[in-house]
Amino acid sequence: MNLQTFFLFHPKAALAFSGGVDSAYLLYAAKQMHCDLRAYFVQSQFQPEFELQDAQRFTEQLGIPLTVLPCDILQHPLVVENGPLRCYHCKTALFTALWERARMDGYPLLLDGTNASDRTDDRPGMRALEELEVRSPLRECGLTKADIRSLSREAGLFTWDKPAYACLATRIPTGTSITAEQLEHVERSEQILSSLGFSDLRVRTENGSACLELPHPQFIRAVQLHQEIRTALSPYFKRVLLNLAPRD
Repeated sequence: MNLQTFFLFHPKAALAFSGGVDSAYLLYAAKQMHCDLRAYFVQSQFQPEFELQDAQRFTEQLGIPLTVLPCDILQHPLVVENGPLRCYHCKTALFTALWERARMDGYPLLLDGTNASDRTDDRPGMRALEELEVRSPLRECGLTKADIRSLSREAGLFTWDKPAYACLATRIPTGTSITAEQLEHVERSEQILSSLGFSDLRVRTENGSACLELPHPQFIRAVQLHQEIRTALSPYFKRVLLNLAPRD
C-alpha cells in the first residue's frame, strides 16, 4: 500500500501534528491528494515553543488551518511520577484529548507521524497509540525516515532536514518527578546553546546539574566556550557537564 491508496480509502482524518519531519510530510502529501486532513497541535509543558512556531509556519505555508489544543499534562499524576511507563500514560492522556476534539469536529479517524524506521517493540507510547486505534500511514506504507527526508526535500519543505526532537520530559531521569520548573530550565538552556551555534543537542538533568549531549564535531567548540556556557546556564544549573559519548 502507498499513501495515495491509504488516503483514497481514508480521505477525512485528524492528524496529531508536531511540526516535525514526519507529520509535516504526511500533511503535505494529504493536501496534494486533496484530502480533508485537519492538523492538531497538542500544546503541553513537554513541547518547546519552537515546535509550535514551526507547526504554525508550516501550516501557514500550506494554507491549512492549525488547531492548537492546550493540555496541562502535569495534572496527570502517573505522568509527573515519571516511572518506566511515563510515555504510555502521557500518550494516553494526549491522544484521548485529541480523539475527543477530533470527534467533536467530525473526524472519524486519528493519525500520527510514526514512520517505518521507528521501533515499535518495547515502546510504551506505541502501545498507547495501538490501544486508542491511532493509525500511522507512513509506517503502514513502509516509508522510512530516509524516504521521508528525501521526499520532503524534493517537495521543498523546510522541515526536510529538521533534527529529531524528543519531548522535554526525556531530559529528566526516570524515577525523578517532573516539575514545570525543571522543564523550563531545560528548554531555556537548550535555547541558549542553540543561540551559541550548537545544534541537535540535549540538556539532561542529573542531580541539579546539566549534562550536555552534543554531536562529536561540536565538542571542541563546547570546550572553547566552556566559561560562556557555564555562565549562561548558571541561573538554572549548579554545574554543567559534557557527556563524552557523542550524539549520533
